Amino acid sequence: MRDIYTHQIITSDFVLVTGDLVSNVRIDEVVRVHKERRRTNKDAIMTMVVKESGATHRTRSRGESGVYVLDPNTHECLHYEPVVGYPAKSHVTIPREILAEHPEVEIRYDLIDCSIDVCSVEVPSLFQDNFDYGDIRRDFVYGVLTSDLLMKNIHCYVAKDGYAARVADTRSYDAVSKDILARWTFPLVPDDNHPGGHLYEHLRGNKYIAKDNSVSLSRTCKIGNNTLIGSHTVISANASVHASVIGQRCTIGPGAVLRDAYIFDDTHVGAGAVVEGSIIGARVTLGDGARVPRGCLIADGVAIGANAKLRKFERVSKKREVRPSREEDGSDGDDEESDSELEEVEAHQEDAAHIVGKDSNALVWPPPSPDDEEELDERESYHNQRLMRIGDTASDLELSDAGSTTSASETETESDFSSGMHSLSRISSATSASGPSISLSSPADPSAQTSAIHTLSSAAAETEFRSEVAQSLERAFAEGHSVENAAVELKTLRMASNVPLRRVREAVVGAIVDRVPLVPGDAAAQRLEIAKMVKRWGPLIDKIGGVDPVETVEVLQYHCAGAGPRQPLFAQVLAQLYQQDLVEEDDIRAWYASAAAKGEGVKPGSPLLDGLKKCWVVGAKMIEQFDSDDESEEESEEESEDEEKSNPAPTKPPANKEESEDEEEDSDDGSDDDSADESEDALATAKPTTTSFAPPRPAASASGPSKPAQVTVEDSDSGDESDEFVSGEDEPPVQATAKIISPTPGGQPGPAQTAPAVSVKAKEDGESD
Repeated sequence: MRDIYTHQIITSDFVLVTGDLVSNVRIDEVVRVHKERRRTNKDAIMTMVVKESGATHRTRSRGESGVYVLDPNTHECLHYEPVVGYPAKSHVTIPREILAEHPEVEIRYDLIDCSIDVCSVEVPSLFQDNFDYGDIRRDFVYGVLTSDLLMKNIHCYVAKDGYAARVADTRSYDAVSKDILARWTFPLVPDDNHPGGHLYEHLRGNKYIAKDNSVSLSRTCKIGNNTLIGSHTVISANASVHASVIGQRCTIGPGAVLRDAYIFDDTHVGAGAVVEGSIIGARVTLGDGARVPRGCLIADGVAIGANAKLRKFERVSKKREVRPSREEDGSDGDDEESDSELEEVEAHQEDAAHIVGKDSNALVWPPPSPDDEEELDERESYHNQRLMRIGDTASDLELSDAGSTTSASETETESDFSSGMHSLSRISSATSASGPSISLSSPADPSAQTSAIHTLSSAAAETEFRSEVAQSLERAFAEGHSVENAAVELKTLRMASNVPLRRVREAVVGAIVDRVPLVPGDAAAQRLEIAKMVKRWGPLIDKIGGVDPVETVEVLQYHCAGAGPRQPLFAQVLAQLYQQDLVEEDDIRAWYASAAAKGEGVKPGSPLLDGLKKCWVVGAKMIEQFDSDDESEEESEEESEDEEKSNPAPTKPPANKEESEDEEEDSDDGSDDDSADESEDALATAKPTTTSFAPPRPAASASGPSKPAQVTVEDSDSGDESDEFVSGEDEPPVQATAKIISPTPGGQPGPAQTAPAVSVKAKEDGESD
């Protein structure tokens, strides 16, 4: 921006977007609104485009978001405060002057920044005058809105239609890629208007195959939904590719498995290799039987040996080739710092051989350390970066706050790609300035005796939590509470007890299964009871937060496996979860392929293991059904096309003159009157119909493709609820009405929250947050 101002490149209002943006939002209306506003208000220097979204929308950045305080009438952004994902922020501070000058405000935390701004010509000059502006949101917007000297205005435009998301990290790369394959970005889809000049054919299930007929698919390979295969790529016998992107001139060996993988050009995947939730660069060779788990990044040109087993979130690059000295190649030493970093990494490769296999040229980079957080900004901290990498659910960080230490489940996850030689035991209820937290201790820690007391305290707290959750769910079932109210109560219990989200999910799934009435000997009646229960209370599983359908299936499996007479309900409950869109086919396949689903780690010979295996077999039958349905659909299409070609519609022979005259006489005998009467009777007895339709183009606020929906029309008159904010007792009273809009798990913005009057502490000049 400073260079643009220095060279006077821009002399009028302009549109500013980031280079990693994928969008089909129409900005002509945004430009028109911005120009009209500028005619009456010359201080309106920027209009930011934002979109409403739910809390679990996959394009919503978990690492950094923002709180917008807006004027509901003019859409002026009165205050903006960036919010990092970790440590979680429990409150924001609104300057007192805003509440004094604006009697009504909206506090929005349900907006996705589209990174599209319509700017006035003064914006580059503000960057020139403020050299500390490095980020357009955290620095520029925040600085302009909090400045007492600039007196400039920034407005927001809430786009109702279209798609917009940034590819800012590996997690967003995965999310945007899946949205493109699912056609949420239409018309920017692989088979139309796709950059790069490659042409693809769109098949059923969002499968994209290169149009030049150069792709070689074995008759026994399996290609799942949401998959793209580039030209001159070979998929060998019994290979399985699901929800993955494969570049050009790649070779997938026999029996290889690709799931949620991104394979760049000219890469070879050996026989029996498995790649899951990872990004593989160009010209990479994976040996036979290699295992690449979720979260791995493999750079261009790397060769991984046969039967190699990488650890989760491994970062692998190619070893440096021997280069001449700086005196010989004329280097000026500018890359001395990068060379020293590589030399440090190369010096710690003692354990790399058993990870990357024999005859490998791979260089394994050490995992980032949380010990370096003090030197980094919160946004660049180790824990916050975890929220922005592919394959990391970071579910153990959801309840962390500024006073919490690293949780045990997080360290157990990170130990998967650490040395593996240091085992940690989980110790709970260590004290901090803000209350109880979780800390870690090794078994040889001298304080283990004291920590054991904390462990007992944690066990008692979890037992009490389970009891309270069971009572809460029992009241909800008996009194017919709404799903939303039940979810609020469960979230409150969880925050008060500081337990993992999985414990809440286990309680909800278990309560649903145990609440189903058993109907022995009547399978149809049993299915009806399960359908009623899942339809009524199934959405509660997602409403409690942290949507993880794969974990939901796993929790259901473990509960049914140990529930004795309710074990046979697993198949029907899972089928109903699928019918209600609480789990998808991809989720069931991912659960089936996981180690937990197979009972790994469970004591051999135990009744629980036997139950888990029975449920796993049920999952195998469901997946076989999925595969057979896809094959039957394709076969039926081919048969119908062949029948149309071989059996053309018969034509009626022309009638002779005598027959035509007889028909005309019959028609003159009053047949017209009879047909008219029949039409009137049909119209009189016709019943209104409900149309089932699939929208031709999905809305951008959803997280997956829409299924056929019933069209209904209803009128509703509902007033907006509002909260009244009153300043602290020691301050002069300042009253303002604020409508707090927060994201909801369902993917759509929630209604205004109803709450009693709350106090807002106004910040004076010089007072710290």
